Amino acid sequence: MLKRKNGADELNLPHIAQNLDVSNKQLLFGADQEKVSKGILGDLMDGYSKVQIEDPIRAFHESNLQQIVNNVDYGILEVLQGTWVSYNHNGQNDRKLIGSGIHTTIMPSPGTNAGTIPGKYSFDCEEYIEKLTFDLVPGGVRNRGGANEQFCGAVKYEQSIKSVNTVEGQEALKYTPIHEENGMYLWLSDIFNYAATEKTIKEDRGVHPVSPKNPNKDLYKSGYQDETLFLVYNDLGEKEYVTLENLNGRPYSEIIASKELKPGAGQTGPYFIPDYSISRSGVIPHGSTITLLGDLVQGETSYLNEGPPEFPHGDAAWKYDHLSISRTMGGAGASEKKPINLDKAPPAWVFEKLNDKNDPGENKIYTQRILAHDLYPYSVRPDLRLRDSIKGENIKNHVLIQLSSKNKTGAQGGILNVPFVNRFVTTVEMNMSMWVETVIEEGKEILQLQYEQIIFFEFDFGDDGGTTSWPHIQVNTLRKLEDVSPEQRRLIEEQFPSSNTIKPSAAAGSSAPSGCPYHKE
Repeated sequence: MLKRKNGADELNLPHIAQNLDVSNKQLLFGADQEKVSKGILGDLMDGYSKVQIEDPIRAFHESNLQQIVNNVDYGILEVLQGTWVSYNHNGQNDRKLIGSGIHTTIMPSPGTNAGTIPGKYSFDCEEYIEKLTFDLVPGGVRNRGGANEQFCGAVKYEQSIKSVNTVEGQEALKYTPIHEENGMYLWLSDIFNYAATEKTIKEDRGVHPVSPKNPNKDLYKSGYQDETLFLVYNDLGEKEYVTLENLNGRPYSEIIASKELKPGAGQTGPYFIPDYSISRSGVIPHGSTITLLGDLVQGETSYLNEGPPEFPHGDAAWKYDHLSISRTMGGAGASEKKPINLDKAPPAWVFEKLNDKNDPGENKIYTQRILAHDLYPYSVRPDLRLRDSIKGENIKNHVLIQLSSKNKTGAQGGILNVPFVNRFVTTVEMNMSMWVETVIEEGKEILQLQYEQIIFFEFDFGDDGGTTSWPHIQVNTLRKLEDVSPEQRRLIEEQFPSSNTIKPSAAAGSSAPSGCPYHKE
């Protein structure tokens, strides 16, 4: 988890992020400040460090509540504020793409059910455009846990996606709505210790004085049962109750727990330190609700990585965690030790009619259509589109965020589905990587957002009766609306008008119904 470096002073001094005007790409410092700007991401990340167990825990006081709320921390999420749209940049790719995003979707084939052996599926891979809006929620969202208090920096998001396809015989492209989603990102690192006070003790529960009939009433100095008593043998060998200050290390055989709080209770912990700095909660209208947890990924020296993100080339790109082909689908007859080079033409068998001789294990026929797709190699490994999109760009630095519904350690997120989805296409896991990048163009800094989102479905069985894991992948490159060309801005404004009503399509002759990559027909 990350925290502000100057947490002790944050109630009196504005954090650097409060001086950040992202829309103007500059820092607003007073005349008496001689700070040299490191850029948008550099200045922001300079104010954060990893939380350690020995780091001070800030005390919460009601008198500071408004200051805490006014100074809520959004972390890296602060730079997301605004409207992000598809940025269609082909880099050094010699093939023109019509949409900035790529999605791959695998769905149960008509006529199949959860007990079908072998499982059949349909495969879809399309380009898409997107509008993604982030809106910071003013003030901290307060979570109360007694002695622990958390103030979340909340950021609402709304996402709309349309697939882009050519239509034979028509010049106009076909835009079809395929995905809608909304939810919140939370920055989770503002934690405080809230100890009991005389005021909270009396107001929140009230206290009863010790009963005159209580044989140990004289041990409770305050007149309330707010001490723990320990039963010991005194110097005369008799049983006697004593308070903690009189225990003096003697063994005890019974305890009478304190019934009331004392002012200051909770100061000594336990203290809550979140496992992760960021959460994402989202609602998908097909009946899935997600919670992802994660954090910024630390590079060699810091959370701010110099240069562009690194994506693989050649044989190194054949990694099943990023492929639309899972191991449970037979892996296209390849493996990570004997990969298919996705920067070369597909293997010859991809275009052959398969039979017992050239596909004896019936693995290749499962995945042939994926490698033969017009969008190859992106149909196989979609994030290669992210790699190719930034070729030729001058990327100064970037921050990587990774979120998951199934973390290897610590707290876990999760996915809830409506009964239909649970029965036929169980959604079991979701992982997301998000790169926030600083691009230098014409001497100016421009923020760019890239993401890879992988959702795993489970349905049907293979010949051996095993469960098959089916990846659904989305990748895209986006920039703020004001940072794309007038042509791209005009397209977004036409396809995603500022209205809650999304029309099926703005393309001439298009009347396709609303669908979704999850279950698109």
